[in-house]
Amino acid sequence: MKPTATQVLIVGAGPVGLAAAIELGHRGIRATVVERNDRVGYAPRAKTTNIRTREHMRRWGIADELAAASPLGIHYPSSIVFCTRLAGRMLARLDNANYCQPGRNPLYAEHGQWIPQYTVEEVLRRHAASLPGIDIRFSTEMTGCEQHAEGVRARLRDLASGAESTLACDYLIGADGARSAIREAIGAQMQGVRAISRHYNVVFKAPALAQSHAQGPAIMYWQVNAEVPSVLGPMDRDDRWFFMPTQVPGGSGLTERDMPALIRRSIGFDTPVEILSSDEWVASRLVADRYRDRRVFLAGDACHLHPPFGGYGMNMGIADAVDLGWKIAAVLAGWGGSRLLDSYEAERRPVHEMVMAEAVANHAVLSDHLFKPGLEEDGDRGDALRREAAARIHAAKVREFYTLGITLGYRYRDSPVLPPEEGAPPQQDFINYRPSAYPGCRAPHAWQHDGRSLYDAFGNGFTLLATNGGADAEIDAMVRAAREAAVPLETLRPALPVLGELYGAHYALIRPDQHVAWRGDRIGDAGAVLARATGRA
Repeated sequence: MKPTATQVLIVGAGPVGLAAAIELGHRGIRATVVERNDRVGYAPRAKTTNIRTREHMRRWGIADELAAASPLGIHYPSSIVFCTRLAGRMLARLDNANYCQPGRNPLYAEHGQWIPQYTVEEVLRRHAASLPGIDIRFSTEMTGCEQHAEGVRARLRDLASGAESTLACDYLIGADGARSAIREAIGAQMQGVRAISRHYNVVFKAPALAQSHAQGPAIMYWQVNAEVPSVLGPMDRDDRWFFMPTQVPGGSGLTERDMPALIRRSIGFDTPVEILSSDEWVASRLVADRYRDRRVFLAGDACHLHPPFGGYGMNMGIADAVDLGWKIAAVLAGWGGSRLLDSYEAERRPVHEMVMAEAVANHAVLSDHLFKPGLEEDGDRGDALRREAAARIHAAKVREFYTLGITLGYRYRDSPVLPPEEGAPPQQDFINYRPSAYPGCRAPHAWQHDGRSLYDAFGNGFTLLATNGGADAEIDAMVRAAREAAVPLETLRPALPVLGELYGAHYALIRPDQHVAWRGDRIGDAGAVLARATGRA
């Protein structure tokens, strides 16, 4: 069978696979995405699109489209309410969780957004499908693949017709989730702790539920009671909600028939409930022992799994796709070297380990752990117990919902394409993000005087940022070196005095993913700087 050809085959059309297709498509790379399901939007779990993901969407030109698609409206309060039940007592309220409130902040270009994953996937799908060279094939599975020196051959099956075909590609990305067939194909093993806990994820409709309680609008209600401690919240404008009991009476073995009564017991009043979907899932902390076998790479849940508390999963997978996407594109375009591909796992694995530790720490304190007998009592004793509960909640759960230091403050280190630099960047904690231009950090953000984000002025390739105007001779030397190596490079000399303090150097070389590749007060050997940043040295 004579194979058809593409440059990159992506297995999986979830957020990670679609993000990889978009990153490649924006760089003129031909990519084919295959997906077993007949459409996007089967996964209702993820609901937080964080600041960093929306910054990537801004770069792709779809951040406003995602905002417009928000079912509850972009200005719906992103509050987290802790209460005994929807019909019970308020314990604590955390406002502007995940930094979803629209508005201009000097630290970042985009706010977060509370939006169901199926809507995010549809926005990503539409944009990916609009890009020249991107082919998305639903109801198609990969049945096997073989690697050779020049590329990969994948065997595909059309699940509707049964027709089989062969597709030749230069690289293959496995974005096929927790049960990844690509991971199995390259012999990678998941290592860590399996089955930390078991949970149910339920999606249901309850007409007028939002108007039937007095806790106020919120994106999550943590119900802290002895009977059915749980988390629930609105998902869509059609009275669609999610529900996750954190402790199930009688243990596992519940069916969808049990769920309406369980939801009513949890919220504390009778209301019509229609179950749309219900699945049992296992929280684990697992990471693959390797992310790559020659021309085949793993991204997203295919190489790391952790509890969902903190909203990191989908966002971390999209960041994988960005990191891998621009690097594969650079190699295919001829200006990226082999060390650039080596840097993918070197950069992403430490970030995965750090974020997984945060998610596991958040998972250690759920609704049932916050309960103490007497919380639902009237009178002085009940009031005192609720005040104590509020203090426990703030001490334990602020870390889950205000994570700017984790979302923006991670740094790529020990990467073959990043230079060593004396000293160290400022220490980050989970809530306090301190911008740094230390190589490997996300480029410090600023707003320009014309109202645009500094990021809007960065090029699609590398950007040489001159924080104090720069010297023509040095900038010209970098431009010549880039031209000789065919490296896409823009130069930027904004009249923003704050940049000197933010970047701590006269010059900074910004990568296509908005991370700092290099900085210095003099450029020196421009060719050597670019060779390292592009993996050719």
